[in-house]
Amino acid sequence: MTANAETVVVSPRVRTATATAAVRRKQGFQHGGWFIAPFLLLFVLFVIWPLLRGVYLSFTDANISGEGASFIGLDNYREALHDPMMWDALGHSAYFTLLVVPCITVLAFLLAMLAHNIERGKWLWRLCFFAPFLLPSTVAGNMWQWLFTQGIGLFNETLGIQTPWLTDKSYAMIAIVIETLWWTVGFSFLLYLAALQGIPAHLYEAAKLDGANAWHRMLHVTLPMLRNITGLVIALQVLASLQLFDQAVVMFDFGTGPENSTRPFVQYTLEQGFTSYRVGYASAMSIIFFVIIAVVALARMWLLRNREEGGAR
Repeated sequence: MTANAETVVVSPRVRTATATAAVRRKQGFQHGGWFIAPFLLLFVLFVIWPLLRGVYLSFTDANISGEGASFIGLDNYREALHDPMMWDALGHSAYFTLLVVPCITVLAFLLAMLAHNIERGKWLWRLCFFAPFLLPSTVAGNMWQWLFTQGIGLFNETLGIQTPWLTDKSYAMIAIVIETLWWTVGFSFLLYLAALQGIPAHLYEAAKLDGANAWHRMLHVTLPMLRNITGLVIALQVLASLQLFDQAVVMFDFGTGPENSTRPFVQYTLEQGFTSYRVGYASAMSIIFFVIIAVVALARMWLLRNREEGGAR
């Protein structure tokens, strides 16, 4: 390739190589499209179409039969925004999230540190910490319902206390939080454990040479290296906790807890759609909840991007 002060002349060999690469990329995309087509079909069928259908129904007074629906504009959204029971349910989901996310993040980190640094029986510790996550939600919920039941439950009879976990609104949400921590901490534990194993050993060796003890090594080496995975764990747990449903429904036998103190947003939406048969109203609440989840996810991405840009400077 030759060049002067005004123009750049590309040799025939470079033009041929560029054209060949473009043809190969086009052919690769055409062939690869057949491999992703099944996923795209299922994604459109079970995600995009239900979402668009839900948006449409939210502007109607559709019932569960799907017949005779008429367009009512923003009436469902106005009613939802002025529905105190909806805000109570959303508050329960938010309260549960505020309780679970910090606890599960710290607990998962501590368990991962234990399983990573222990010398003997590592496989057993890892299995014990991760195994509950493999249980179906109904199994975990029913098991902890029995543990919390007065008169026969482990938490009362064996420990010698008489706390009304499932019948007092002061303890009902705490019971769900405890069950959720035991059931789901294994996933975050696995993320932290994988991240710990990826920290270069020479960083710890350099810290030791500088006289850093175990506490300082964790504070100045481990935690900074786990910053990204911690952000991921928090984001995933926030999104999952806001969608609380299984634990509350199973532990309270498809009820709403004492004095409706544990009814989450998702359960209230389902009640409106499948108990009150107000599919249009339930769709409007679902769209509102979708917007809340999207805002949380976008806020997390914005904070992460700003932090990365600040670190780059």
